[in-house]
Amino acid sequence: MTTFVDRVELHVAAGNGGHGCASVHREKFKPLGGPDGGNGGRGGDVILVVDQSVTTLLDYHHSPHRKATNGKPGEGGNRSGKDGTDLVLPVPDGTVVLDKGGNILADLVGEGTTYVAAQGGRGGLGNAALASARRKAPGFALLGEPGRAGDVVLELKTVADVALVGYPSAGKSSLISVLSAAKPKIADYPFTTLVPNLGVVTAGSTVYTIADVPGLIPGASQGKGLGLEFLRHVERCSVLVHVLDTAALESERDPLTDLDVIEAELREYGGLDNRPRLVALNKVDVPDGQDLADIIRPDLEARGYQVFEVSAVSRHGLKELSFALAKIVGDARAAKPKEEATRIVIRPKAVDDAGFTVVAEDGFYRVLGEKPERWVRQTDFNNDEAVGYLADRLARLGVEEELVKAGARTGDEVVIGAMDDAVVFDWEPTITAGAEMLGRRGEDHRFEAPRPAAQRRRERDAERDEADHEYDAFKPF
Repeated sequence: MTTFVDRVELHVAAGNGGHGCASVHREKFKPLGGPDGGNGGRGGDVILVVDQSVTTLLDYHHSPHRKATNGKPGEGGNRSGKDGTDLVLPVPDGTVVLDKGGNILADLVGEGTTYVAAQGGRGGLGNAALASARRKAPGFALLGEPGRAGDVVLELKTVADVALVGYPSAGKSSLISVLSAAKPKIADYPFTTLVPNLGVVTAGSTVYTIADVPGLIPGASQGKGLGLEFLRHVERCSVLVHVLDTAALESERDPLTDLDVIEAELREYGGLDNRPRLVALNKVDVPDGQDLADIIRPDLEARGYQVFEVSAVSRHGLKELSFALAKIVGDARAAKPKEEATRIVIRPKAVDDAGFTVVAEDGFYRVLGEKPERWVRQTDFNNDEAVGYLADRLARLGVEEELVKAGARTGDEVVIGAMDDAVVFDWEPTITAGAEMLGRRGEDHRFEAPRPAAQRRRERDAERDEADHEYDAFKPF
């Protein structure tokens, strides 16, 4: 059974925003009290947060689909819908968030660090919020915006100061067990360690973490053994320790060859050339091990390595090794730039940023931009008044003017949004006037002073004829 998982693909979906409500206040002796439809609630976000008590991504391996709750729709009486509940997903310290293409979206290091993996949709405005002096009684409300959904990849890179690397059964787990309070599984066969082990070491006033990387063998950087899965766990370390087995029973192996093989795999993996290296000659408590250590030590020192002879059984040389590691870790921490306090960065938009673009494509014109695409998603196309309101908004934004500049003509096909959820129109240049005249949108004649019946009939017939002429071309397919 899988007990440690350090890479998962997570399918996240934020909550949808609640729809706004179109309602008119009614009570005894006051049947037309004005619009009182409430706004829809915001959809819940999907948020990743670093939790030190979490050490693996196992939960998301078994349950990769996660969804936040939707916002509630608005109601009459100016009652807004309840916001959806955010879905908070705890992840281990050192989790990297990537998209499907391998691009890094966030690097989550430090307790409480958060990242919004999927943002909830906005709630739609009710007709009370849409009312204005010109639009006294809107007969429509805005729809809630769908929440974002997609796939992200979570990769765990252990946050450790020291990484122990070496062949299987070189004694890495044994060293961790005596240097710290960690209790990894220890046995005399290769690949005993199937997951990275992490321990905390105290040397004088310095406290640091130490981890081992299991399963490094020739070809590990290409996926042989377990090395490819766990080499990422050494990327954050400050120092590498080569653990060499001086009591290896295999006649075809020797410590210097083991060192060359591991270094070749680290170079192939990349990104670790600037890490300082130490060499720990392990198992010197064995007579043959001490003899071999005496033979190869001059060669290692000639290569520039700082060499320590250690034994996890007799505890020989462990104090010297732990204090040497503490010094390197302390120097690395001192060399790091101090983290600055959180700053709010204000990036004003350019004065000539229209907020959208019009692109001429093969046989049609596409309108792209956050505002027009969001407005389309929030429009109820079964309501002519809502369609007219969308037309007014697009005209005020300048979409119609840009379409003219791009060469659009009456009857040309205009697409707003991406291909998946795009809305297609046959463009009519006089759409602004038509939107204004659609039944004098938002105005209820019952709120106005009485007029002669003949005048009202003439105005109604004129408005109906104009609306039929102007809006037939604007209805979406």
